[in-house]
Amino acid sequence: KKTNSRNGPDRDYMVSQAAVWPEVERAELLARGAALKWASGVFCRPEHLERLSQYRKRESLRTSSIHTRLKSMVQSYLEGVGWGLEQLREARTELRDVSQTLKKAGLEADANTEGVRSLERLRELSVSRQQLLAAVSNLPRLYAVQSLVLETERLVESRRLLEAHARLMDLEHWQDDILWQLHGADGAAGSALSADEQELVAKYFSGVQQLVDALGQEMWAVVSSALALARQNPTPFVSAVRIVEREEALDRALLAQRADVGGSSRPLPPGRPRCWRARFFQVLEEAVSARFRSVSYLHTRGPGLAGHLSALQHAVMADLATVRHLLEHCVPPHYQLTAAYLKATHHCLHTHLAQVSSWDLESGEIFAVLNWVLHVYNSPDMMGHPELVTEAERAELGPLISSEGLEQLQSKYVQSVRKSVSEWMHKALQVELQDWQRDQEPDTDHEGFYLTSLPTIITQMLEENARVALMIGESLRDQTIQMGLYEIENLLNRFREALVEFGKEHRKDPSNNKFYLHYLLASISNCVILKKSTESLQLQQSSQSAGQFSRTPPNPLAALDRAVRRACRLVMDQLLLDLQPFLPGLLTRPWLAQGDPTPKLCSILEHHLELHGRVRPPCRQRLQEEAQWLMAVEYVRALMQKRFVCRSGEDRKQLAQQMLQDNQLLRETFRGLANPLALLPVLADFIRLKDPGMLTLEVSGLASKYPDISEEHVSVLLDIRGDVSRDVRAAVMDLLEQSAPPLPVGYRPIFIDILVPASTMVFCLPTARCA
Repeated sequence: KKTNSRNGPDRDYMVSQAAVWPEVERAELLARGAALKWASGVFCRPEHLERLSQYRKRESLRTSSIHTRLKSMVQSYLEGVGWGLEQLREARTELRDVSQTLKKAGLEADANTEGVRSLERLRELSVSRQQLLAAVSNLPRLYAVQSLVLETERLVESRRLLEAHARLMDLEHWQDDILWQLHGADGAAGSALSADEQELVAKYFSGVQQLVDALGQEMWAVVSSALALARQNPTPFVSAVRIVEREEALDRALLAQRADVGGSSRPLPPGRPRCWRARFFQVLEEAVSARFRSVSYLHTRGPGLAGHLSALQHAVMADLATVRHLLEHCVPPHYQLTAAYLKATHHCLHTHLAQVSSWDLESGEIFAVLNWVLHVYNSPDMMGHPELVTEAERAELGPLISSEGLEQLQSKYVQSVRKSVSEWMHKALQVELQDWQRDQEPDTDHEGFYLTSLPTIITQMLEENARVALMIGESLRDQTIQMGLYEIENLLNRFREALVEFGKEHRKDPSNNKFYLHYLLASISNCVILKKSTESLQLQQSSQSAGQFSRTPPNPLAALDRAVRRACRLVMDQLLLDLQPFLPGLLTRPWLAQGDPTPKLCSILEHHLELHGRVRPPCRQRLQEEAQWLMAVEYVRALMQKRFVCRSGEDRKQLAQQMLQDNQLLRETFRGLANPLALLPVLADFIRLKDPGMLTLEVSGLASKYPDISEEHVSVLLDIRGDVSRDVRAAVMDLLEQSAPPLPVGYRPIFIDILVPASTMVFCLPTARCA
């Protein structure tokens, strides 16, 4: 209660302030709430009231401190506001004084306007006087212009370039001075020259621009013939370079002067800047281009292209030597003349070779271009020369032919070679077909094997093309080999078709070509040689080339295998044709009595096997195996025809013995290599078996060795024995039906090729007509 009465006035003040500022009331409420919260926390127990006086003293000190700081801050703000108000009063006073002064100045200016107008006439007279003074001072120069122009023309015609340029600089200096004087050195005229004034000056100096053009023509003619002048008299070239440097210095000075005076006060003289240094390098490049254009392209076509490129190499290197050793010393170092000449030469060569590449070139010409671009141009004999490497790097020369251009050239080369290879292969095949009609045996090599010229021609041609392509690069070598493999595959397909036609013609008239078999064997040997050559070419290809070709990869080995199989089939057909007259006599009663015709068959086989020895391995072994297989199949086929049916045990014994004798003769003929003929002893044992009850076991063993044997084959064998009852036959057939084992992997069927003749049933009824 005491506290409330003491703080009453403050509270009334705060209430009045809250009425003006609502934020004050809100702050008061927040402060009281915070104080109550703090007091409730501190004095939560009665014993805590003992420290009330301490808290009251501490809060009184804090409150007085805050009041002191607030007062000092408000005082400083008030002082600042007072100082600002004082400054505003002073500024208002000064502005009032300035306004009065400006008003007085305006009144005085209005009073002096009439006086200024009277001075305009004086200014015009002053400008006119300056122009007249300039004209009078330049009269001697104006009268001397024509004579100086004529003198300069004579100096230019006599190629005294430095003196002519000095006179020309004088004339240009006079012209510039006159134009500047007429324009006004301080810009007093306030405008540019009139058209009449410009025409007047141009009339007096009409010959100056012609002199500039004439001097430029002479200079550029000297620069164009710099290579020739360097070997005779480089003085004109040095003079041209000095003039170029003078002009460059003048251009820089005039541009700098124009920039210093504001860019628009003093215009540049007519024809400036001339940029003769850039023109110097442009003329140099045009001179290099002209040397290439002077070459006649007529003698570069065909075989002369390689010679043209060689001459081009020597000419370029001779020019570079002249530039490096003579002209480089006639120009400032910053010209980097050798690098510039290198760049110009490289650009011209690029254009020239692009034109050459667009021609319809043959393979030899394309090879010459590729070899020159990829190997000669960057070799130490040309751009890779130790003295030119630094300059070439400085010139930043790009590729002479782009990668796309190189790919196109290589593609054109492969297509051209392919056309040539295809024509040669066609001719070689025609020669081969003509050789087949010769009335003599084929040629033999040092090992005694038959051969013709076909594989030698093909192998040498493809290997030579691969070797030549490798001189360019592995990529071209791989493409050439790939192309050769395609062509080999096409050749072998045509070769196989030719073999088929050869066989048809021989079947029509066997007596027409008595060396038919010999040339078939020579063809097989040729295929063996071609296979080795093809494998050698495939090994030469790099491993990365397999996926570079979008077409289906060639498969010449498969085509070779097809051709060899066709030739072997024709050889076996001829063997069968020679054996055919004697095969009907096998397994007959006369054969059993006399042993014929097995010796005659062996004689024919020996003759064929001897010829087969003229074939290169492994096809020689293949032919011998096929001959054995053929003989075994024909022998069993003759047995299956039931030409001989046993009537007794003695017949079965004799038949089995004769079959064993034939087997022995055939083994001797084939020199022990008679695996397919191992079937004959098995069949002989089956026939001479004494106990028919054991036939079931015998047939089981036969079926296990030869799982392709059918019920029909076994039925015929039972018929040949002639002593098999119905029960035994039924048991044997049931056994075959139940077993029927699958053919093992790698087993070559033999009975599948042997057809069993249809059985003829005896009609048991009488043939008389029915009643």
